[in-house]
Amino acid sequence: MAITSCSQLSEKLNSSPDFLNPPLVSEIYTADPSAHVFNNRIYIYASHDIESGGIEDHSGNNFNMIDYHVLSMNLDGSDVTVHPVGLSVGDVTWAESKFWAPDAAYKNGTYYLYFPAKDANNIFRLGVATSSNPEGPFTPQPTPMQGSYSIDPAVFVDDDGSAYIYFGGIWGGQLQRWENGTYDENGSLKDLGVADDPAILPKMAKLKDDMLEFAEEVKSIEILDKSGNPILTKDLERRFFEAPWIHKHNGIYYLSYSTGDTHLIAYATSDNPYGPFIYQGVLNEPVQGWTNHHSTIKVGKKWFFFYHDTELSGKTHLRNVKFTTFKHNKDGSIDPIKTYFGNDWRF
Repeated sequence: MAITSCSQLSEKLNSSPDFLNPPLVSEIYTADPSAHVFNNRIYIYASHDIESGGIEDHSGNNFNMIDYHVLSMNLDGSDVTVHPVGLSVGDVTWAESKFWAPDAAYKNGTYYLYFPAKDANNIFRLGVATSSNPEGPFTPQPTPMQGSYSIDPAVFVDDDGSAYIYFGGIWGGQLQRWENGTYDENGSLKDLGVADDPAILPKMAKLKDDMLEFAEEVKSIEILDKSGNPILTKDLERRFFEAPWIHKHNGIYYLSYSTGDTHLIAYATSDNPYGPFIYQGVLNEPVQGWTNHHSTIKVGKKWFFFYHDTELSGKTHLRNVKFTTFKHNKDGSIDPIKTYFGNDWRF
């Protein structure tokens, strides 16, 4: 049975899990790690959690981050560095609040930081900032990316150099408010997770060569079951909630994402970056904390999985980044990644 309330989740987590992996840093609270290998070093683009006094509700008001610090480390996980502030909300003329989960990319000597933020109308947009250094500081573009909305940008650069941006999140991420193609503050009731119709889908678009704008109209990404049927909004253990991420292995595209209030990272596969993607199973079992947000990278012959939990604080909105390894089986499947010793954390 899914745990959907904060009180139920807190009761479950108070049983003191035996953590498999240590926090990457403890100087600051970090979350939503997007990891990349640049210049023979791993860079992690993460949210910077702070105590803001927001009320914990479905809108995510208790997550009110105001800047980004890039983390980096050697390929073996040593020499972990917390770099100075790379970008602040105050640097972005159109942004008012909520620097939520970012991502980054590199092309032609420039590093690109993609981020969501709320504008003056309380609407999430996606922005992009540039730097000559992977850790920043980053200089933001003066306006949000045209046609962008919602949260959780993730950029995938394919083998041929084509770059695609994936994004979206329901509830506080506002994706349900765009079901009719324009912003509707009342939104769709499909995000409540009780309807029999197909679930709200993540979005994507190819990027222009300059990496600053969409090269095409935003498209929905179909997520289907193995019979070819859409995942339904009431299917809480498989439906998309937020945090889309793409990686490629042996010519297959893997879309992984958070299921939200069932606390899973699920994955689906396709032979095309546009999908449709076929649901395959659980990538990461639930972690301590309400949210689960991840990334994957390949270093040499090993695959690494970055995630967060709340070991340091025990508070939903004050999280810490961690990482572990995983592997693809011969048939391309992935065994669920465990982040605790001996405990069953499947809600």
